[in-house]
Amino acid sequence: MKDDNYKIACVKKDSKVVACAGFRILETLSWGKALYIDDLITDEMSRNRGHASHLITWLQEEAKRLPCKQLHLDSGFARINAHRFYQNSGFHIRSLHFSMEL
Repeated sequence: MKDDNYKIACVKKDSKVVACAGFRILETLSWGKALYIDDLITDEMSRNRGHASHLITWLQEEAKRLPCKQLHLDSGFARINAHRFYQNSGFHIRSLHFSMEL
């Protein structure tokens, strides 16, 4: 994934990683230049403590610095709590993502 410019940002507490985000900068015809969040993970015992919110804020600032116009991510259909968090963080549901096994 390094070849695709994949990077990881993390939050540490007491020298332990409690949350991390994997992301890339993409440029597409429909989005222009955007920061795409591939992964956003919080340790189960560390949830609901603001770590993911801290990462989202950092990712917003990083996207502006680069300079991107948008943040994007996909989320599994059944992850209702994650969807609520993303919407509370300012994300909007803009599309459905389709895939096909080959």
